[in-house]
Amino acid sequence: MALKIVVCVKPIPDPAYYKDITIDPVTKTIQREAIPTIINPADKHAIEEALKIKEKFGGKIITLSMAPPNVIKNIHEALAMGADEAYLLTDKKFAGSDTWATSYILAKAIEKIGGIDLVITGTETGDGGTSQVPSQLGEWLKIPHLWNVIEFKIKNEKEVYLKTKIENGFMEWKCKLPMAIAVSREINTPRYTTIMGVMKAKKKPFQKLTFDDLNLDEKRIGLVNSPTQAGNLHLLDLSRKGKIIKGSKEELAQFIIDNLKAGGISVEADPIICSCEGETGNE
Repeated sequence: MALKIVVCVKPIPDPAYYKDITIDPVTKTIQREAIPTIINPADKHAIEEALKIKEKFGGKIITLSMAPPNVIKNIHEALAMGADEAYLLTDKKFAGSDTWATSYILAKAIEKIGGIDLVITGTETGDGGTSQVPSQLGEWLKIPHLWNVIEFKIKNEKEVYLKTKIENGFMEWKCKLPMAIAVSREINTPRYTTIMGVMKAKKKPFQKLTFDDLNLDEKRIGLVNSPTQAGNLHLLDLSRKGKIIKGSKEELAQFIIDNLKAGGISVEADPIICSCEGETGNE
């Protein structure tokens, strides 16, 4: 029973460069061009789960990413882990898409690939963290979908058993393929890439898809057509005013008490200032 599996992989800004991230004041989106990217950590668990399924049942693993064209390194890393081929959805018309528009574009790409038995994602992304795309993707594709999957077992072509994590335990499910799942980080430990994997990745099929390659409704993509719109941006001044005060201990203590009272804090007792002196030594 060979399965055709799509794993959605999102390149996100490298956390080591978060201090350099800026937000465009007009579009209110993250300016990513100058920031190095990594594979979203949760998505590596999605790749690993697909690899485990393939090792047991055979089939093909296809990674699908929607990102600017400068993420080729991340695409090759996913292929080096063991995926068989990759698609990159990249077009200026996709820029600024919210989760609704993004999941729509991904779903259309999956429909174009065709014949998919299973779609796997991570539970959330490190940059947005909304956890909305997995369920939205299942709805667009009109297939069963489950989130926060911690166990996935295929019994036969018709029966799949799953466990999903909930607040105080877990729930068990019996489903049918095709379906979409979002896997928790608890489900597995992603493998490392190998030199051989890196070498093989360079020869694996890789294709870019743009707006013209997909059967998309232009009114459902991009920043302008996204239902989620950011409000006004306000830069907070987190600096604090400092002041150096000098005087005796009693004067300094009185200064602090006076300022606390001026700030509305009740001070019931006068300060007691102790000066302790002692000696230490070896017994």
